[in-house]
Amino acid sequence: QVQLVESGGGLVQAGGSLRLSCTASRSIFSIKRTGWYRQAPGKQRELVAEITVGGSTNYADSVKGRFTIGRDSAENTVYLQMNSLKPEDTAVYYCRAEWLGLPGGYWGQGTQVTVSS
Repeated sequence: QVQLVESGGGLVQAGGSLRLSCTASRSIFSIKRTGWYRQAPGKQRELVAEITVGGSTNYADSVKGRFTIGRDSAENTVYLQMNSLKPEDTAVYYCRAEWLGLPGGYWGQGTQVTVSS
């Protein structure tokens, strides 16, 4: 059973920073693709950032230059460093991973990020 656990969410003032972590129960080195998504109340879930097995990254226009996705091999996590946070970044953030050799993808349970103005 593959599990993903997000952590690092919380309440922060606008302009502040948070670092979200997605810890996997299976080696991150065999992950084909990992994405961080977010869902605000009343809105659809949207892709925020993703990283592939080769290290290529992709970001939503709304977070480019402020968020960074990366991998921490020592902790077996994929992180999302969020700087210059804005109230519109408030949402539940989820990670999703696809492993080489495994069908489909796996979701974490989500972590709440609230940015106050």
